[in-house]
Parts: sequence; structure tokens; C-alpha cells
Amino acid sequence: MQMKLRFMGAAQNVTGSRYLLEANGLRILIDCGLFQEREFAGRNWEPFSVPPETIDALLLTHAHIDHCGLLPKLVREGFKGRVYCTTATADVAEIMLLDAAKLQEEDAAFKRKRHEREGRKGPYPEVPLYNIDDANASLRLFLPVPYGEEVVIGHGVEAKFYDAGHILGSSMIIVSVRGQGEPRTILFSGDVGRRNAPILRDPTTFAGADYVLVEATYGDRLHERSSEVAEHLAAVVNSTLNNGGNIIVPSFALERAQEVLYYLNKLLIDGRIPRVMVFVDSPMAVRVTEIFERHPDLYDQEMIRLIRANRSPFDFPGLKMVHTVDESKAINQIKGSAMIIAGSGMCTGGRIKHHLAANISRPESTVMFVGYQAAGTLGRYIVEGASEVRILGQDYPVRARIEQIQGFSAHADRDGLFEWLSHLQSAPRQVFITHGEPDSCHSFAAFLKERTGWGISVPAYQNEVVLE
Repeated sequence: MQMKLRFMGAAQNVTGSRYLLEANGLRILIDCGLFQEREFAGRNWEPFSVPPETIDALLLTHAHIDHCGLLPKLVREGFKGRVYCTTATADVAEIMLLDAAKLQEEDAAFKRKRHEREGRKGPYPEVPLYNIDDANASLRLFLPVPYGEEVVIGHGVEAKFYDAGHILGSSMIIVSVRGQGEPRTILFSGDVGRRNAPILRDPTTFAGADYVLVEATYGDRLHERSSEVAEHLAAVVNSTLNNGGNIIVPSFALERAQEVLYYLNKLLIDGRIPRVMVFVDSPMAVRVTEIFERHPDLYDQEMIRLIRANRSPFDFPGLKMVHTVDESKAINQIKGSAMIIAGSGMCTGGRIKHHLAANISRPESTVMFVGYQAAGTLGRYIVEGASEVRILGQDYPVRARIEQIQGFSAHADRDGLFEWLSHLQSAPRQVFITHGEPDSCHSFAAFLKERTGWGISVPAYQNEVVLE
């Protein structure tokens, strides 16, 4: 029995997650993510490595855009198979993909107008990568499945989804392949969540797998502890309020915005920060929060206790969910200080750019990052200390205080990843380190090799390996 695995994305970079497994005459795609780093954006426009109509099924680990955001393009170009994922992932993916399609259309129109005004052309086509019709067509292919239930793909190939503890509905996937020889199992980690993180249950662990693909977004560093996150957040809020400024939080609509609200709610309950106006200025984050409220079965015990005590982090004094553009514009007219949580998390688009433009040159304000900033993104330039940044076609001096709280990450750090892998009771045939920048991947590979002696590799983009 011979299987092949091709690394079509998230190979020595953090976005564009996409792996093609060929087994028993089937082609199975695990994730179909958008490349978000500027240097890799051109890959989104390239033809797929294999004709989409030849792919039999797609297994979706979760609904982050770097894992599902290229699905509408795959469908438009011929994919007609089923998209298997959890119910919560299907719910969230509907919001994410329709929003992504809308942004694609709006960004293309904006760039056309700006380039016409400036008399130049951009490096990429001034047309949307896909549109809302394409997104809707892809959503019709979704088939939600419960955690732990066997999904028969066909020809001796089966899959099971397990809780990854990363975001709402996120999964690790084990694909089992039976043929003429011994059966084989391939474990796709997706994005590994953190143990003891707020709101969601801990990630599932496994006793064994023949092959393991494990992410390494934070494979070369350690996170702050939860207590340190709360202390850091309280310090940022209190000092910025004392200075009379605003706290601008670029945040992913999915999980990160809800986790920030969780910590704010806890600080308010404990009396460690004063009441402050908090605006969630992201229609997507508002809708995702509503989905969180529909899936209490996925909560951990602490979150369940808060809900039962009527202290939900999604409904505390001073919190306002912003829906309309007019409401968003009005925020910058408010006198006094406020916290503004808006997307996107890496400052690549959305309403956050308008709030950055209004605050990044104000010394009394703070821009607080609570998530990973991929290379080449506006967020990365800011956290690396740029003195001036370009926002919405204009240059702004960076005078605001810049803070980054690493402990908010929904990804396990180096020790968390090692702890997760340490539950394997026998050595896998091979471990593939993916979904991380080169330094992080190679650092974690060396760390893991030293402690386990396992066969470990760091595949590059479009590498193909044979699995025996």
C-alpha cells in the first residue's frame, strides 16, 4: 500500500494550510486555507496543484480563514465533493467565508479606484479572488459530523474528528487507511489549542499514530501564563485610561475577541479595572459571539460556572456590540477613553484600519496586539517598531504605545506542543512540522528530535512524500 502526501500550504509559513493525501485511489484535501502573508499572496491566484474536480473530499479542521479561506475558489474551479467538519465549524465558516468574499469584492473595487487615481497597477489582479456566489456554492457542500464519529470517505479510507481546543468547533483529524498491507493512520493536528485556556475544553490527546502533522506556530517560544495575561491586560487598561487615550485591539473575530472579553469580564468582577466602554466593532465578531452562545456543550467547566452565575463575558456593563458602519464611525467621535476591538487581527483589512488611522499617532493611546502577526502584515510592521506605517493609502507616524500580549494565543506554545505529542506511546514513523515560519519550524524540529529521537522533517511548499 502506497500513500502520498503533498504540502500545498502552511509549509514553512503560517497561513495557507492545505495538505493533499492520496490513498487507495482517492484524493483527500485537508484544509483549504488562504495565504495571508504579503510575500505569499500570489499563491492564492495560482492554479491548484491538482485539478479541483479530481479531489474526492475535503476535511476541514476549523473555520479560520488560513484554513478554509480558499475553499470558494476551489469550488468555483471544479470541486464538487463533500466538505466534512464539525457543526460549530460549519456555523462559523458560513460567517467567515461570506465575509471574506465581501472583503474580496470591496478590496478589489477600492484598489481599482485608488490605482486609477494614482495612475498605476498593483502586483495582483484588481478583481476579487472569489465572490459571494462562490462562497455560497461552497457552503452547500458542507456536511457537519459530530466529534468521534467515523466518516467513511470510501475505498478503505475513514476519518474521525476530535476536539482541538483551539477555537469553537476546531478539530484534530485522524485519517485511517486500510489496503493490502497493514492499516495506517495519519494524524493532522490542525491548530493545537492551549491547555487550561478560557472558554473551551482542552485539546484531545492520542496514544498513537503512524504519521503526525503538527503545527509549530509558536514552536520556538513560550507563552505568558494566564495570571500574567490578566496582569498585563489590567496594566494596559489602567495606564491608558489614566492617560486619557483609547485602547485599540486588532483582533480575530473568531475566538480571540471572545477571549479578550472573557478576561475583561473577570478583571471587572475582581475590581482590578474600572468600568470602561468596550466596543466590539466587527459584525463578524458579533455574529461569532452569538454562535458561541449557541454551543455551550463545547464550554469548559469555568465558563459553565460563569454562565450559571449570570456573569457571561458576552454581556457585561459597558460592552457594546457594533453592527453598522455609522455606529463604527461614531466611535471616534466619543469623548473619553474606550477599548475598541476590531478586525482584522493582523491589520490586513476591515474596520481596524480606520481606528488605527485615528489613534496610531496619538501618544496617549495604546495599540494592543493579542495574536500572532505574520511576516509582511501591517500588524507585524507595527509590533516590530516601525516609525511610520501606511494605512488606507496614507502614511502615519507611529506615536501610540504598542503592546503585545502573547498569552492570548489560541495556539499551544513549544512546551504545550511537546506535552501534546508526549502522549504518543510509541514513535510515529514520521513527524512533519508545519504551519510555522522557518525558524520556528526548525527550532521545534530540533527540540523534538533531541527529546524523542523520532524521525522528523520540515517540508517545504509543494513537497511531496510517499507514506509506506
